[in-house]
Amino acid sequence: MIEVQDVRVDPSTRRAWRGDREVLLSRKEFDLVHALIARAGSVVTREELMRDVWGVTFWTSSKTIDVHLGWVRRKLGDDTRQPRLITTIRGQGLRFEADEADLTGTA
Repeated sequence: MIEVQDVRVDPSTRRAWRGDREVLLSRKEFDLVHALIARAGSVVTREELMRDVWGVTFWTSSKTIDVHLGWVRRKLGDDTRQPRLITTIRGQGLRFEADEADLTGTA
């Protein structure tokens, strides 16, 4: 089980929760959340996401990531205009935001 902020994912059962509410994610949405939350606090590049989530080393448009990210943010209840869970780091990639307790394991 991986828990950051109030989001939990269980890779073995492929289930996710926000607080005490289960969030139903498609396969790719879960893979995207898992790829980001597993590296919480670190920037994950779009190239890494395309490789890890979609299994390709190239893409024709970053819209694939953007569309799935929009769906994930809505399902997690993250404000798409001012997200607090998954933020876009312009020119670098995406980051699942973690507070200090999440990073040190003292949550």
